[in-house]
Amino acid sequence: MRIDVLTLFPELFPGPLGTSVVGRASERGIAEVAATNIRDFAQDARGTVDDKPYGGGPGMLMMAEPVVAAIESVKRAGSLVILTSPRGRVFDQALAGELAKREHLIIVTGHYEGVDERAIRLAVDMEISLGDFVLSSGVLAAMAISDAVIRLLPGVLGDDESSVDESHSGNLLEYPQYTRPTEFRGIRVPEVLLSGDHGRIAEFRQCERERLTRERRPDMWEKFMSQTEKEV
Repeated sequence: MRIDVLTLFPELFPGPLGTSVVGRASERGIAEVAATNIRDFAQDARGTVDDKPYGGGPGMLMMAEPVVAAIESVKRAGSLVILTSPRGRVFDQALAGELAKREHLIIVTGHYEGVDERAIRLAVDMEISLGDFVLSSGVLAAMAISDAVIRLLPGVLGDDESSVDESHSGNLLEYPQYTRPTEFRGIRVPEVLLSGDHGRIAEFRQCERERLTRERRPDMWEKFMSQTEKEV
């Protein structure tokens, strides 16, 4: 997979994407993240990429010309163009899984008060939001999206099953986990995990996933129950 991030702050990359699991994926050639400076596609010698919005209002707006030109410079057959935007589809594990099936993602990071609507209509396939809050730019959102997607690619995690039982897979949170010692400050590891009975362990973990989701994320629990009813 290749991810092209179009931004006004290319110096921030690779940043966290150059370390840990994602960094190793890049070293092994499984995924590549490249940053392109939108300012390189400005239409004047000053590198202007923003202007005041028509109709008035606070702040500045990213101009359509440099944004579209930057997209077209890296776009190829099969590319999916994403804009980080507060009005986009909320990013979740299911969407990360969808994006992980693509070979090429282009992520345009919003800045200022947003992007000229014409650039979105002409060149963007999908708008994505991290949640109901506003960041100073879309750079952190692009990094979060890239990290979540790349770690789902085959061969990235040491054990490809690692992503199966994680939080949010199957609309459930992850079960509690323990390691040595068997007792710490009066709290023991649940006996079932020491039993060696894989059937009982799987049942225990599933029960814990359901309990935690029901208690901490009622919204996810409703989705899980709805999906379970459909399967029945």
